[in-house]
Amino acid sequence: MKKLLQRMFFVAQLILMPFFISGVFADPPGPPSPGGNPVSGGGTPVGAPIDDGMVILIALGIAYGGYKIYVIRRNRVTLQEGEPV
Repeated sequence: MKKLLQRMFFVAQLILMPFFISGVFADPPGPPSPGGNPVSGGGTPVGAPIDDGMVILIALGIAYGGYKIYVIRRNRVTLQEGEPV
């Protein structure tokens, strides 16, 4: 029963994750300035470019999680066979 609940929790996280990630992205840039002031040097700054960093961070998290699952399963197999870890 515990294993079933863990799997259901994991699947629920995977299904709900896209709904919560969308709040992490930077805001779109505001409307352009009216211009006419050559001293100011341009419009408003654009939002933070965090898209590439998020992709890398998520990929590293998935890789680390996969490694941890691999280690846990490997240790479980060696313990079932009776060999010392």
